[in-house]
Amino acid sequence: MSDLRKTVSVNLPGREYDVVIGLGLLDDAATLIAPMLRRPKVAILTDETVAQHHLATLQSNLDTAGISSSALALPAGEATKSWPHFSRAVEWLLAEKVERGDIVIALGGGVIGDLGGFAAAVIRRGVRFVQIPTTLLAQVDSSVGGKTGINAPQGKNLIGAFHQPSLVLADTSILSTLAPRDYLAGYGEVVKYGMLGDAAFFNWLEQNGPAAAAGDMAARVHLVHRSVQMKADIVERDETEQGDRALLNLGHTFCHALEAATGYSDRLLHGEGVAVGCALAFELSARLGLCSQEDPSRVRAHLREMGMKTDLTDIPGDLPDAATLLDLMGQDKKVVDGQLRFILARSIGDAFVTSDVSADAVLAVLRDGLAGRS
Repeated sequence: MSDLRKTVSVNLPGREYDVVIGLGLLDDAATLIAPMLRRPKVAILTDETVAQHHLATLQSNLDTAGISSSALALPAGEATKSWPHFSRAVEWLLAEKVERGDIVIALGGGVIGDLGGFAAAVIRRGVRFVQIPTTLLAQVDSSVGGKTGINAPQGKNLIGAFHQPSLVLADTSILSTLAPRDYLAGYGEVVKYGMLGDAAFFNWLEQNGPAAAAGDMAARVHLVHRSVQMKADIVERDETEQGDRALLNLGHTFCHALEAATGYSDRLLHGEGVAVGCALAFELSARLGLCSQEDPSRVRAHLREMGMKTDLTDIPGDLPDAATLLDLMGQDKKVVDGQLRFILARSIGDAFVTSDVSADAVLAVLRDGLAGRS
């Protein structure tokens, strides 16, 4: 079991916390959370789908340890990251008389983690929260680093706060309950880490990614652990995204525009958009002469081998034209002084941030992608 349970420490002065990764953590949740509690009571935010699978296990575990719990299950899906559901969560937490010293547990994927963390950030000017991410995407990305928030009509994650969790429990055995599409959507964020800063990890994923997708638990623990370690290292250097942390947005400038264009719907899951966005970022990098022509081909080949969306033509339904997509990119949080910031690459494993990209170059990549020629 020791090989299948690992801990990554996020060392932020005064806000340190551990990310525990491995099998059976949901069954050990009370043991791990109890030392943090000032009174034996927690409030759980989850979604209706996760509640059906995992809420009873968590509440039974807490109850056995003498910890009482109440839970609110919100609708599943990206549309829940909105003012109405956020207001409902905040008002429910206040009705539950959550105190400054209490803990809110966010049990779910990225939507619940983001919304639950933001709710914890604002009630009583901030209470502690524990992330129990139930999707691969949330385990490797959104549960770590303290970015919380909801979407606005103008764009994704435009309303929020930095609020670090007090503990993250990434139970990799939960991943076995995911539909293949949901697992692969999370894999889009995993492979991003190799592309942005660890060529050796990308090589490992080329060799082991299919086995992990097929259920190899040791491979799953390793890929979650390596992804979380890379994210923790970057967050420690740049908690509020003034510099290096922007590298984590590789593929996201394209992705967020595509999510907006598809109405934040099931037509394009976030991790699928990240995968397509990474392929487009490498295509743009190659056209600008920054990386070799082989790199975008290798990125696409691996994503295709994993059975993932790789191109704009893989997204079902109609998409707006290139100019409209570029305009949607302009709503991105990474715009500085009206300039879009792109994360581009010199090679697989060597990404960097730049604002020195012409709109014409981006439009050309988008036009060719929409025409199926990227």
